[in-house]
Amino acid sequence: MLKYIKLMRVHHYIKNGLIFAPLVFSANLFEKDLLFASLLGFLAFSFMASAIYIINDIQDVELDRLHPTKCKRPLAANLISLGSARILVLVLVFISTLLNFYASGENLVSWIWLGAYLILNIAYSNGLKNFPIIDIAILVSGFVLRVLYGSAVTGIYISDWLYLTVISMSFYLGLGKRRNELAKQKDTSRKVLKHYNHSFLDKNMYISLALTITFYSLWTVDPVTSERLSNPYLVWTVPLVILICMKYSLNVEKESDGDPVEVILNDKILLSLILLFLGITFGIIYL
Repeated sequence: MLKYIKLMRVHHYIKNGLIFAPLVFSANLFEKDLLFASLLGFLAFSFMASAIYIINDIQDVELDRLHPTKCKRPLAANLISLGSARILVLVLVFISTLLNFYASGENLVSWIWLGAYLILNIAYSNGLKNFPIIDIAILVSGFVLRVLYGSAVTGIYISDWLYLTVISMSFYLGLGKRRNELAKQKDTSRKVLKHYNHSFLDKNMYISLALTITFYSLWTVDPVTSERLSNPYLVWTVPLVILICMKYSLNVEKESDGDPVEVILNDKILLSLILLFLGITFGIIYL
């Protein structure tokens, strides 16, 4: 059973927390119907994401066997057969669509975002991952689609500043991932790495990081945000966001693989800062 959980990459579900962003920042977290819809949407997106991870592992199984850490994945290590993995993909997609139906019914927008995530990532697995910039754009789209999907299942409007914050943050994370893959793997297990260099990745990483902090700061002082939250105090979280970005950046420039989930979960200080940010933000919005 554990090998299937590992194949599904359940620990990566942390990224799907972005689905709750529209609900949390709208100050409607305790609206039962909206919370239930978000929870169902979280599960729907999580199972779809697992299906995508497995599809990608099936496509990359031979390359993963050449990778220093990916060789331990269930398919690369021959712990699960390709046939069993394909069956699991079909089951996960079916469950995901069923959950999405219960979350949003015939809401066309949620189906569009969930379908777009599936299609884009299948295209990524089948060749687009080998095209520079396009590969990063698809990685970014995954984060953005999570927020858009969360908005769709709840019917909650997303601030333009928050949307821009997520986009720029996603570019930073995607570029950071490629940066460390290039440093540790060269182009032995990912063909697109031969098109990148450290100078390009570093410059664009930190442009994206600066934009993330700028957009987030503008969102916190936006009169619309203050009016929605009934207070102007969210701006107090900006220094903490800067600290989180600095700590994440410090980790990425060390020996990390650059995967956002691994970077966060393997650093107790960074994880504590993120939890502190979430706690303070929750207090400002709801207390």
